[in-house]
Amino acid sequence: MGTPRHVVLDGKPYLWRDLLLMRKEQRDAARRAEQPTLFEIKEDCRPATQRNAPGRYQEPSLLEILEVRNG
Repeated sequence: MGTPRHVVLDGKPYLWRDLLLMRKEQRDAARRAEQPTLFEIKEDCRPATQRNAPGRYQEPSLLEILEVRNG
């Protein structure tokens, strides 16, 4: 006896090759799908040294900001 040509799912017969084709289409669609962002992406306008923690530690700018506001 050879391999079965049909698979029964939820009481419905499906050809095995049709199931393989549907799965291939499903995988291709999942690869093409774009995930939307959860929030608006804003451009970081800070100076380059202020964009990461080591830069902020090495060149603190708090006093500069206070001088500008009080100046």
